[in-house]
Amino acid sequence: EVQLVESGGGLVQAGGSLRLSCAASGFPLDGYAIGRFRQAPGKEREGVSSISVSDGRTYYAESVKGRFTLSSDNAKNTVYLHMNSLKPEDTAVYYCAADLPNPLFQWVQRTAGVSHYAPRTGTWGQGTQVTVSS
Repeated sequence: EVQLVESGGGLVQAGGSLRLSCAASGFPLDGYAIGRFRQAPGKEREGVSSISVSDGRTYYAESVKGRFTLSSDNAKNTVYLHMNSLKPEDTAVYYCAADLPNPLFQWVQRTAGVSHYAPRTGTWGQGTQVTVSS
């Protein structure tokens, strides 16, 4: 069964850090990309960052550039989102998705309609809540 399992969310004060995990099962991440998306209450889902696991290529939205970093551990078939200098506006449910690199990178960079994204793996993580208090 193809599955993405997320963990690592929680409550943190502004300026703090969290690490989110996205663990894949049923398929190897090598050859795929992982995208990180988030959805705040009353807002549309938006792309945050993405990583191509085979070549390490990454993308970060301007709102998180310099604060968030993606890394992958092929042995654990897991991608990590390291979030530093967190701000209250980072509060959202964070999701990961797996797809071929080209379409995934395009979707992460879209400014609208992300909620309609259907990854070719058919797989989204279950989501994890990140709450940043001021």
